[in-house]
Amino acid sequence: MLSDTSLPVIKATLPVVGENIQEIAKRFYQHMFEARPDLLDGLFNRGNQADGRQQQALAGSIAAFARYLVEKPDQLPDHLLSRVAHKHVSLGLHPDQYQIVHEHLFWAIVDVLGEAVTPEVAAAWDEVYWLMGNMLINQERGLYNAVHLSPETIWRTWRVAERIQETDDVVTFVVERVDEREVKPSLPGQYVTLKMLMKDGVHQPRQYSLTRADDGKHRHFAVKRVHGQGTPDGEMSNLLHHDVKVGDEVVLSAPFGDVVLEYTDRPVVMASAGIGITPMAGMLSHLVKSGSQRQVMLLHADDSPESFPLRNQVTQDLALLADGSMHTWFLNQDANQDQTAGSSSFSGFMDVNAIEHPIGAEYYLCGPLPFLQSVRSGLIARGVPAKDIQYEVFGPDLWQADFQ
Repeated sequence: MLSDTSLPVIKATLPVVGENIQEIAKRFYQHMFEARPDLLDGLFNRGNQADGRQQQALAGSIAAFARYLVEKPDQLPDHLLSRVAHKHVSLGLHPDQYQIVHEHLFWAIVDVLGEAVTPEVAAAWDEVYWLMGNMLINQERGLYNAVHLSPETIWRTWRVAERIQETDDVVTFVVERVDEREVKPSLPGQYVTLKMLMKDGVHQPRQYSLTRADDGKHRHFAVKRVHGQGTPDGEMSNLLHHDVKVGDEVVLSAPFGDVVLEYTDRPVVMASAGIGITPMAGMLSHLVKSGSQRQVMLLHADDSPESFPLRNQVTQDLALLADGSMHTWFLNQDANQDQTAGSSSFSGFMDVNAIEHPIGAEYYLCGPLPFLQSVRSGLIARGVPAKDIQYEVFGPDLWQADFQ
């Protein structure tokens, strides 16, 4: 909780800081990378920096946390903190790097707000920063300890054993361990960070969901090639598609991620679009491996059946479950009845009201931001409690539906 001294100051200054937080975040990153360009080598995704998503995510996180301190001090945003902590640990973040961020963030606050940042205001926002920072440091310490690893030892070298061309733009990479150290098991829905050396000599990290349950020797992840979208081509995805071959070695982190399939007997509904199928595929694979008897329904939206990544894998896994079904929506195909009992196919965008939903289900969502917003809103309108809807975002979370 904020101190009695800082609370009225934060309450009074939150509106002006909130109005300027995106500009503060933008100048913070510019200033920090000018002083510490080494942080772009292996820690920060420069693609997210270039399009502004990282700045927006930082701004949203700080604003949400400060708002909770003022308005709901007994209900701090645990989901937000958990999501950030898992991402940080997957990148091997060190606790002492929070001091670096603090230095440059407060430079940016003063740079943007000027004389409005009195010593009292600076002290109050310093308290907000370290409340959030220390909570994250403690969570991250627990995550490292849980897998008996450290920021230096979360990384491991793997060898590419197989490449599977799922669609024109999606490739599954199957990697195998190259030593006899224990493989840290993943939970259903988690991701790993892949760190690769780019052609300009800078290491870049990207997160990829694991698409199959562990066998102790291999990892599976699928990569969509980013190109032709009116923006620069994705440097990591194109490097992986064009240059990484069977026999090459890659560096992956241990698995992390807070959007994990709960082990309950409740029905589960998974809704995905495009490459958002990847964490769902991982969850389905875990359910099959565990012999689950749960009712499982997969809803998936895509351009066409041909562009549906991992379609064969998830179809086979659903067939192996005691009660599995799939409903699809394709933009470029007329509606038709699927041959599988209890399954169906529709044309157009996903409509969660087009099918019957199991009573008391848990929901997991993954896909582009407009898809997540539409599906979540549709489920809320149906009376699904917000606490029963979890979502995975690829890249910085610009939405933060848990705090709206």
